[in-house]
Amino acid sequence: MSDYRYIDDDAGLAPVVEALLGEPRYALDTEFHRERTYWPKVALVQIAWPGELVLIDPLEVDLAPLRAVMESDALAVLHAAGQDLEVLELETGAVPQRLFDTQIAAGFIGMSTPSLASLHERELGMSLPKSNRLTDWLKRPLTTAQLDYAASDVAHLLEIHDRITEQLAERGRTEWAAAECEIQRTRARGPRDPDEAWRRIKEARHLKGRALSVARSVAAWRERRAADIDQPARFVISDIGVVGIAQAAPRDADALGAVRGVDRGMAKGALGEQVLAAVAEGVELDWRPPRAARRRDDGRDLRPAVGLVSAWVNQLARDRQIDPTLLATRADIEALVRGDDDARLGTGWRGDLAGGPITRLVAGDAALAFEGGRVVLEERSRQPIV
Repeated sequence: MSDYRYIDDDAGLAPVVEALLGEPRYALDTEFHRERTYWPKVALVQIAWPGELVLIDPLEVDLAPLRAVMESDALAVLHAAGQDLEVLELETGAVPQRLFDTQIAAGFIGMSTPSLASLHERELGMSLPKSNRLTDWLKRPLTTAQLDYAASDVAHLLEIHDRITEQLAERGRTEWAAAECEIQRTRARGPRDPDEAWRRIKEARHLKGRALSVARSVAAWRERRAADIDQPARFVISDIGVVGIAQAAPRDADALGAVRGVDRGMAKGALGEQVLAAVAEGVELDWRPPRAARRRDDGRDLRPAVGLVSAWVNQLARDRQIDPTLLATRADIEALVRGDDDARLGTGWRGDLAGGPITRLVAGDAALAFEGGRVVLEERSRQPIV
C-alpha cells in the first residue's frame, strides 16, 4: 500500500489540520511503546478521511496543533480506543469530542471484542498485514512494510464505520453503542494515584496491619519515582521487593539490602534513604483501608442466585447477538441481585434489556426454567412442586 503521505515536519501538519477541521469524521490510530517507559511513547499517528491518508511522525512533528481537531465537532472513528485516547491526551491535551469505537460498537452486532483484522475480514472480506505489529516503531527510518501496515489500520476504517452503523440502525441499537462509546471517551485517564498503587500488587492486597500501611507508602514512593524518571514501576523496585519491604519494615540500609528483590547498591544510596523514609512513614501512619460500604446482603450468600442469573444473561446475550461481557460482568449481576442502588445493570440500555427482568426475578415475580436446552425467564406460577 502506498496511497498515503508521510508528514515529518510542522509545516506539513498545518494543512492536515485545516483539512480535518472541514471534515465531519476521520479515522485515527496510533503506534506507541511503553514496555520500558512509564509514559507511553507515541511513534506514529495515522489519520484518514475521504480521499486522504496521512502518517504523522511525532518524533519530528509537534502534535499540539491536533488539539483543534480533537476539540472540533468531527466524529473520530477508532478501534479499541482506550490506549490511543491516553496517548492523544498526553500529546495534545485533549481527546476527541465525539468518538465511535468500532470494537465496542461491534459488540452490539454479534461480535465479541473483535480485533481490527477480524472486523476487516467480516465486514469487508479482506485481510490486514500482520507481520509488523510488534516491530520497533521508534526506530528510524521506518520501513515501507511498517508504513504500509500502519496505513492499513485506518485506510478502510470509515467504510467499516458505515457498515456497523447501518447494522446498528437495523437493530435499533445506535443509541446503545453511542452511550458505550461516550463512557469510553470520558473514562478517567492520566497519572495514576500513587496512594492507590499498592492495589495493583497482587501480593500486597493480602497484607494486614502495619505491613499493609508500609506497602502503601513504599508503593506510592515507587510510583512517583517511576513517573519522574519515566520508567516502569517494576524497574524501580520489583513487586516482590515492595512486599518484602512491607513485611520486614527495615530501619537501616543493611536491613533494606537484605530484603529479597531489593538491590543492595540501591539500598545503601540516596534512593535507599528515600525508601527507608517511606517505610517510616508507613509505620507512623499505620494506615488502614476504609471500611467498605455496608451492603444489603453478603455476596457469598448470593452465589447460587448469581450463577443462575449469569447463565440467563449469557443466554440472553447470545439470543440478542450482543457481546456478553458488554452486557454484564459477574460483578454487575451481583450488584443488581444484591439490590445496590448504583448497579450498572439497572440503568440505561442494560436496565431495559436485562435489569428489569432480573429485578422481577429477585422480587419473586418471575422464574428461571430450562426449555429445549436453553435458560429462559418466565412468569412465575407460584405453584410449588415440592
